[in-house]
Amino acid sequence: MTAPRNSTSADRLGRLLNLVPYLLARPGIRVAEAAGDLGVTEKQLREDLELLWVCGLPGYGPGDLIDMAFDGDRVTISHDAGIDKPLRLNPDEALALVVALRMLAETPGIGTRDAIEGALAKIESAAGDLADAPVAVRLPANQKKLEEVRSAVDSGHALLLTYYTAARDETSERVVDPMRMLMVGGTAYLEAWCRRAEGTRMFRVDRIDAFTELAEPSVPPLEAKPQDVSAGVFRPGPELPLVTMRVGRGSRWITEYYPVEQVQRDGAEWLVTMRVTDLGWAQRFLAGQGRDVTVLGPPELLDRIRAQATTALDQYAEPS
Repeated sequence: MTAPRNSTSADRLGRLLNLVPYLLARPGIRVAEAAGDLGVTEKQLREDLELLWVCGLPGYGPGDLIDMAFDGDRVTISHDAGIDKPLRLNPDEALALVVALRMLAETPGIGTRDAIEGALAKIESAAGDLADAPVAVRLPANQKKLEEVRSAVDSGHALLLTYYTAARDETSERVVDPMRMLMVGGTAYLEAWCRRAEGTRMFRVDRIDAFTELAEPSVPPLEAKPQDVSAGVFRPGPELPLVTMRVGRGSRWITEYYPVEQVQRDGAEWLVTMRVTDLGWAQRFLAGQGRDVTVLGPPELLDRIRAQATTALDQYAEPS
């Protein structure tokens, strides 16, 4: 799996600028408590404090640098070198925050609307006249569909969906009992009990080609439980097919874009394994990568790709 990104120098600079006024307001605070408040590890906070020793005003002599005192596991700022106020947003940063929060507040399916509107009110109050700048917030092109599906869900009726399933490259009709609307990774989903599959399913709103609100009420059965999407919609498990492939330099992006189980680096080529929900999707996807990806397994997938390639080559054969 892809390792989490390390914090950038800009992240650390912002943290250091806020650290001094934070410690000034809490003399003698425990390092562990401060780390918890600031959302960093105790080790990271101690490294930040060590860096502050050599920060300060030009001249960088006695009386110019930030100074602090340690008493066991407690820390106190004894000289702040003039950095005694929290970092402030500049006009561009404040306006960017206002626009982003307004867009979130207008996005259907957001369950934390009260918190968003509360944060927006505080930022707008702090931004003053800047918050009244004539900025048009426009949602994606499928906004109308989002609102229509959300309204249908709120009505409490079952829905007849015409839905495109990308994994199988097919469109089907099914009756569902809506449960909720939600946003995951910037994509809107309808979570519902699918009567045909007899299970809870997540339907991407942008892949709902059409829907009809039925007269009967939406009544999901007792076994219909909301899915945990904290780690994303796709949660690969050992029951799914495991695909193994050798990936060249030009297709390494696969390991960034899709959840992979293992990556073994061997020079310019990487050996990659990943779980897929459908071998048909894997066949279409990997066959389209050309020579940069060599599929090693499972055997069924190899047979599918080989048959597809043979059929394609036959189209170029000259008539006898």
